Amino acid sequence: MKVYDYMGKKNLCGNKVKQARAKLGITQAELAARLQVEGITIERDSVSRIEIGTRFVADFEIVALAKVMKVGVEWLLSEE
Repeated sequence: MKVYDYMGKKNLCGNKVKQARAKLGITQAELAARLQVEGITIERDSVSRIEIGTRFVADFEIVALAKVMKVGVEWLLSEE
């Protein structure tokens, strides 16, 4: 599958993931662990890559991210 860049990034949600994680006061490793509890196979380095925009984020991962960080999917996908 070819993943295209949008404005130099592979996702829209990276900055919002970082903001929400910081607001919760959790580390990237803790976020990865919470996602794993939701059934998402992800490691800390993948969370880092999401936040800097170098990793594609699947729709089911967006839903899980929104759930564990208690934010809306629409907010995660909104441009800044």
